[in-house]
Amino acid sequence: MSTKKSSERLIKKYPNRRLYDTQTSSYITLADVKQLVLANEEFLVVDAKSDEDLTRSILLQIILEEEANGSPMFSSNALSQIIRYYGHAMQGMMGSYLEKNIQAFIDIQNKLAEGSKDFYEGKPFSPEMWTQFMNVQGPMMQGMMSNYIEQSKNLFIQMQEQMQSQTKNMFGTFPFPTPGTNKDE
Repeated sequence: MSTKKSSERLIKKYPNRRLYDTQTSSYITLADVKQLVLANEEFLVVDAKSDEDLTRSILLQIILEEEANGSPMFSSNALSQIIRYYGHAMQGMMGSYLEKNIQAFIDIQNKLAEGSKDFYEGKPFSPEMWTQFMNVQGPMMQGMMSNYIEQSKNLFIQMQEQMQSQTKNMFGTFPFPTPGTNKDE
């Protein structure tokens, strides 16, 4: 368990599927773990017997519950597309691409919150304040996100074209026959 930072909260998962918070010395629920995420608290979930890191698994369980309740964030089509990238040569690139886009969205959200502090007396944005803000600023935010998505798409296409070009150059040095140039015809 060398990845554990001293500031991280340690949560142990027992075989009976119960989660034990070592900081509070009490059992907690998945909803409690969600609250830790919402509070930006760093934590690590490990298997009580093997010390295997289970944090991602627990986070995925929270996402599954969120997607099953209320209004889901991902459409069935989006989830299908994500699944198709598992085992695909582009899997690592897709994960990095999604992570960078989420970070860009967070950065935009933080800039908007920072720029609007004066309107809300310096208070941090609550979900209700975001709803109010988006009702007024929704079209501007949509425009910013559309521009960002278009730029991101263009960057992804450029990257794909560069990879294809590099592949052609790399394999162009090998004496492979070019399709349609068979001299025996």
